[in-house]
Amino acid sequence: MSPVPGAHAPLLPGSKSKDVPPATVSGAVFNVATSIIGAGIMSLPATLKVLGVIPALVLILVIAFLAELSVEFLMRFTRAGETTTYAGVMREAFGPLGAVAAQVAVVITNLGCLIMYLIIIADVFSGNQREGEVHLGVLQQWFGIHWWSSREFALLVVLFLILLPLVLYRRVESLKFSSAISTLLAVAFVTICTVLAIVAIVEGRTQSPRLIPCLDQHTSFFDLFTAVPVVVTAYTFHFNVHPIGFELAKPSEMATAVRIALLLCCVIYFSIGLSGYLLFGDSTQSDILVNFDQNAGSALGSLLNVLVRLSYAFHVMLTFPLLNFSLRTNVDEFFFPKKSPLATDSKRFVSLTLVLLALSYIAAILVPDIWYIFQFMGSTSAVCLAFVFPGAIVLRDSYGISTRRDKIIALVMVILAAITSVIAISTNIYKAFQ
Repeated sequence: MSPVPGAHAPLLPGSKSKDVPPATVSGAVFNVATSIIGAGIMSLPATLKVLGVIPALVLILVIAFLAELSVEFLMRFTRAGETTTYAGVMREAFGPLGAVAAQVAVVITNLGCLIMYLIIIADVFSGNQREGEVHLGVLQQWFGIHWWSSREFALLVVLFLILLPLVLYRRVESLKFSSAISTLLAVAFVTICTVLAIVAIVEGRTQSPRLIPCLDQHTSFFDLFTAVPVVVTAYTFHFNVHPIGFELAKPSEMATAVRIALLLCCVIYFSIGLSGYLLFGDSTQSDILVNFDQNAGSALGSLLNVLVRLSYAFHVMLTFPLLNFSLRTNVDEFFFPKKSPLATDSKRFVSLTLVLLALSYIAAILVPDIWYIFQFMGSTSAVCLAFVFPGAIVLRDSYGISTRRDKIIALVMVILAAITSVIAISTNIYKAFQ
């Protein structure tokens, strides 16, 4: 497999790669955190509603711990081999079919996430209509319903003015500042939700949160497993491990960056989950932004509701380029495996970027809801990238470097991932045909 296109490639074809300074650990932390925090954050309050506070916290911590282990497995086998890509590690372990499986999983996961991000952005600015309920976007609430506040036009403006300039960067390190801003916006989103929750507690407008799940005629034991894909997807960032890690002076520094980023994300995830659940209780929607469409009853409350939605929308915009980087790399590697590195071929780089943006935009306009994509990804491609593939690489042990402990952990990881995914998919199919 060829090196990651753009990992050490110059921003301009005429410059030399040795003149490009290595990435910093702090930049890697922001890039990893931005890769992690995405669409999953808005569904975590609903996860607490389904599971209860204590099981949800345990699930958030356990999956974060397993994600750290799976990244460590990936990087260890990468350093033992001759590749610098996820697909390359899979090729060394399972041959060409392994590489194709990894590339397909990355493409499905990243393209699905990009489509979800665009849907979220469109929902925030131009609203949506779901199950007969009309939810106005920020533009419609401020200026009324016009052709220029429609989903199609508003999203097109965002694509050209914000997303296109960011996705044209050719090195991940170049996105460190936008990633830092994105992470701060996620923190702002969580902070505002937390403040609103505290105010609601003081005013006595909150319900007592359930600490454990409530199983009744509406929620069965198997329904609890549908929360797992949400958290799995929320921690699926493995497709960006290699591009980010190999821009560091020492690839071993990636372990530190991942550990710090995961700790930060655990705090953010549980804070937003608990705050959202306290705010809306049993009325918490799968998309927490829908709840913030409600009338707050005061000018300050309405302003905070708008700030919550906007902070999340701009966070998603700045997360978009990181996922697009990995998607573009894998698509190029799949269709043009023998071509020169993507970052050095401007024509191919720009053409592929525009095609992927166009496909994402069209799908975001045509798909009415993100949740079919969300559940499908969390139970298939995302869980494969995060746990099944890294565990399988350890069990295959092509270089004889796996310890007995590693193989036990990997086997448990693969079995748990398979069981929970099968149950979640089966439950969703059953509920769809009820």
